[in-house]
Amino acid sequence: MFTILNQDQNTKARRATLKTSHGEIQTPFFMPVGTSATVKSLSSEDLKEINSQIVLSNTYHLFLRPGMDIIKNAGGLHGFMNWNKPILTDSGGYQVFSLSQFRKITDDGVKFQSHLDGSTHFLRPEDIVSIQGILGSDIMMPLDECAPYPCGERQAKEALDRTTLWARRSREFFLSSPLKEKHFLFGIVQGSNYKDLREQSAKEIVDIGFDGYAIGGVSVGEPIEFMFHAISQVEPFLPEDKPRYVMGIGTPDQIVKAVGKGIDMFDTCIPTRYGRNGSAFTSRGRLVVRNAEFASDLRPLDDQCDCFVCRNHSRSYIRHLYNANEITGLHLISYHNVYFYIKLMERIRKAIEQNIYDQFQKEFLACYGSTL
Repeated sequence: MFTILNQDQNTKARRATLKTSHGEIQTPFFMPVGTSATVKSLSSEDLKEINSQIVLSNTYHLFLRPGMDIIKNAGGLHGFMNWNKPILTDSGGYQVFSLSQFRKITDDGVKFQSHLDGSTHFLRPEDIVSIQGILGSDIMMPLDECAPYPCGERQAKEALDRTTLWARRSREFFLSSPLKEKHFLFGIVQGSNYKDLREQSAKEIVDIGFDGYAIGGVSVGEPIEFMFHAISQVEPFLPEDKPRYVMGIGTPDQIVKAVGKGIDMFDTCIPTRYGRNGSAFTSRGRLVVRNAEFASDLRPLDDQCDCFVCRNHSRSYIRHLYNANEITGLHLISYHNVYFYIKLMERIRKAIEQNIYDQFQKEFLACYGSTL
């Protein structure tokens, strides 16, 4: 399923393909986040036009609303949201654990109250895999326990041990079901900011044996340098012939740096979240287009971008829409931002193919104004 095409000579960046039941994905790649079966303010047609290869959705949110019966009636998530390309679903574990006052964790599973109506639910690791089977996810993520930041070593160790236990149960259930024929199940490495725990978790998860491996427990409020420490600590223990996924990062410069450390897969809600807050990503860094300085600026958001928005609309117009609370403004900025991320990944793949990733990384970070 995962074929490495090229390994950059001066970095750990690698170019590969990942074959799924709904198509082949070129790596490294970025997944727009469609938590509730939609990428906020963008349609499936927008994503196809942007050439997104895959989207990410959330098991927790879809389980609660609209519910499995409705999605099953539509033939799965692909039919429900009219998306014929691959889908990755995360377990919803992060959302459950963020409900600190409304959930109880045991080795058997998690009991939690819905943030929508207060109804009580109990889900085991096996249930999470089963739900993702109903969704029809091409890539499934098992239930894991994400330790908060900051946390003590004892708490991080408890979360790690439970994650390993759940990972083993999830894999056993997956392999005993027909799901293994058309779907992939990835493992998640935890361990917080403790080097020995990260190494322990990586070894235990790899020993279980998954179709790919994710580094979890990052982008939870820790300093940026801790995130990259986690990547550097875990990457050497991950199999070279399986895809590597860092969950929940990040900004364009973070992605560029992480690719150089051997990471293949990324997701974050940043492009659309920042878009809804009036910020656009450009080749020269983040542009806060809602600011007064752009009131009469007739330039595109990014003069290096050829997306529909940059070809047709000015900063002045987009700023006006945003400040007039027009939904079109949020749509245009979000469209541009997701397009920027997708095109960035295309540039990354080309640089790896040409064995110039180190040069590309340095030039991109300098132009972007990154301090990484």
